Amino acid sequence: MTNTKSLKSGEKTPVSGQYKNTRTGTEVTSVKGEPLPPGPKGSKFNLVDTTKHKK
Repeated sequence: MTNTKSLKSGEKTPVSGQYKNTRTGTEVTSVKGEPLPPGPKGSKFNLVDTTKHKK
C-alpha cells in the first residue's frame, strides 16, 4: 500500500490504481489524472493498490 493522502470525490488521482471509499468500503479503479467518482457526503478515497505495468 502506498502512503498518499486521502482524496475527495471529484479530485484527480495522482497514481493509477485501486482506490477504496472510506465510507462505503467499495473499491474503484482510477487512471492517473482522472477524477474519482461521486460518493456519499464525506467520502474519501485511499489508494489500496497501484497499477502494475509489464515491460
